[in-house]
Amino acid sequence: MKRFIYKAREQGTNKVIKGTIQAENERVAGKLLVDRGYVPDSLREEGSGFGDKLNHVAGADRINFTRQFATLVGAGLPIAQSLRTVSEQTSNKAMKAVIEEILADVEAGHSLGDAFGKHPEVFSNVYLSLIKAGEVSGTLDESLKRIASQEEKDAKMMSSIKGALVMPLITLGVIFVVFLYMMLEVVPQVEGLYSDLGEELPAFTQFLVGIKDFILGFWWLCILIVAGLVVGFLQYRKTESGIKTAATFKLNVPMFNGLFRMLYMARFTRISQILLSTGVSVLDTLSIAGESTNNVVVYGEVKEAMEKVQGGKPMSEALKGHQYILPLVYQMAAIGEQSGKMDEMLGKAAQVFEDDLDEKVAAISSAIEPVMMILLAILAGGLVGGILFPIYSLVNTIG
Repeated sequence: MKRFIYKAREQGTNKVIKGTIQAENERVAGKLLVDRGYVPDSLREEGSGFGDKLNHVAGADRINFTRQFATLVGAGLPIAQSLRTVSEQTSNKAMKAVIEEILADVEAGHSLGDAFGKHPEVFSNVYLSLIKAGEVSGTLDESLKRIASQEEKDAKMMSSIKGALVMPLITLGVIFVVFLYMMLEVVPQVEGLYSDLGEELPAFTQFLVGIKDFILGFWWLCILIVAGLVVGFLQYRKTESGIKTAATFKLNVPMFNGLFRMLYMARFTRISQILLSTGVSVLDTLSIAGESTNNVVVYGEVKEAMEKVQGGKPMSEALKGHQYILPLVYQMAAIGEQSGKMDEMLGKAAQVFEDDLDEKVAAISSAIEPVMMILLAILAGGLVGGILFPIYSLVNTIG
């Protein structure tokens, strides 16, 4: 399914509406708009315009909007007035445009859930489900606060994980720069020195010279190979097979597998707790929480659990026996079923995973630094050895 950005007019009122719609192609998207009572003015696939990248709604902008909206609604202001006030205080143009479209839909008589639902590129399924649940139960401000808290926790977890990956990437960059410098600047000088003296280079140094000659003689081929590999990898990542391969790799890559498994279970249990506490059904909770993990392999296991729940099994039994659903999840679910406090028990499980995740990130960060330093030392040592050894041998020969 593709996503299209549209500008249309409501039939009968000519009121201009902007938003996004999912469809197989542009013709189907236009037909869907007509069926909804709109007359399309413009329609284009999302991502086809340069402005799409400029008008991006960041997670921080969405969290700030949610916090402000929750505060105003909780203070007793009407929804329309709350949206208008938040819009006036929002500096991000993309977020401001989204809020204004939501406001226009609300003033036109649409429910808040439907108005938010027109912007799936900004608001996740979890977000939309909590909005609808809060609207129906009359606890919209509480739902909004829960959404903002969850997104802040998720952003903090992702920031910690990205921070753990920064050092390896920097070290790899340093290794690459050192390698190029030695190959292109130092090795040619050693080769020239031996050539002037009519001496034969040692075998390892000849190997380094061969690499240098290949880089200088076929630099264009090196660029093409690297570019081809990058483009091919990015294209493969978009395929169904590529998405599944990447998801499986994250769950099983050495050193990081425990990290990602905890991350996905922390998301799953925290979202489940929030949804169940607002009255969302178990099946809908499993579906939304499973999708929120952003891992198709884990979501596939949750789907299998959903089928068992539909067949009459309790949630704890349905979640048991899957490779990537950690035991604490179904153990706490079982306690929740017995005590009637399922949301509370899953919340406790989420807290355990989040605490363990912080410790895991710290441990990995501490373990990665010496490993990368050792790799850097081995590479630099090998290159320096391949350069200094022939010079030392040459000095001994001359002496």
